[in-house]
Amino acid sequence: MRLIDVRHLGRERVIGCWVLDGVLIDPGPTSSLENLLEALGGETPRALLLTHIHLDHAGASGTIVRRWPELPVYVHERGARHLADPAKLLASASRLYGDQMEHLWGEVAPVPERNLRPLSGGEELLGFEVAYTPGHASHHVSYLHTDSGRAFVGDTAAVRIPPSDFVLPPTPPPDIDLELWNRSIDRILEWEPTSLGLTHFGASRTRARTSGLSESACASRLSLRASSPRKNSSGSSGSGQCGPRTRRPSRRCSRRCRRSSSGPGSSAICARSRRLDLAGSAGGCGAAQAGIASSKLIGMLSPKALCSYGGSGA
Repeated sequence: MRLIDVRHLGRERVIGCWVLDGVLIDPGPTSSLENLLEALGGETPRALLLTHIHLDHAGASGTIVRRWPELPVYVHERGARHLADPAKLLASASRLYGDQMEHLWGEVAPVPERNLRPLSGGEELLGFEVAYTPGHASHHVSYLHTDSGRAFVGDTAAVRIPPSDFVLPPTPPPDIDLELWNRSIDRILEWEPTSLGLTHFGASRTRARTSGLSESACASRLSLRASSPRKNSSGSSGSGQCGPRTRRPSRRCSRRCRRSSSGPGSSAICARSRRLDLAGSAGGCGAAQAGIASSKLIGMLSPKALCSYGGSGA
């Protein structure tokens, strides 16, 4: 088992591709493919496992299949059709990245349908158990390597770039669903993994498995709602920390969050969900609790990050 740093845009510890017995987990984008191939050193992969189809995880899939035409690609059934025809995926990504698409991701080639192996969750394959883990994306899956006990969780356990222990949950529009995200974390915890394999970035050993979560009292109080600095519907006031469940922040609150995000030192990010807006900053609009939606797994990574963290996004 090893982690290949694909050195996205020449930067280290941004995107990592896990390699286990010829199986590649999340190969990254085509813009970094030459680095991946160089690190493989002529090794022919026997399968691609994708946690989800976002370009930083799966953008090179079609290009890799072009190189090895018999390579099977495992992906959730909701994402499979967008690998076969990435037009909608690219249109959505282009709204975020504009004229930087080619620079950031390179070619996004389609994956022939004959290579696709759609998953729904619950499968056992190639030494892995598969779980459907939506929340970050509606087509997200995670993989437990049964021999080692390591869970490869894509973006479900958020982002942590060593040597820092700061944890940042990625919340890109439009798929974020915090209730599903929390259920997915519970599903991963049911595996009792010995460690987590993060795409962003590296491995993290869990603390006494699920019991390690009790190290932070804050973890048990994190909710799936953003806290507003104004009175919420129950009459309580959001604190910007581990606050109570509240209704969605007002548009005025979200505008203030966006304004504050331009200031130095701000960590405010606004992300739109299908059901609620998340608006948060360390000193402003309350706590955006996506990782808060990842709180249980984040507790494994860095308990002290839970109460200090005030914003979300990537």
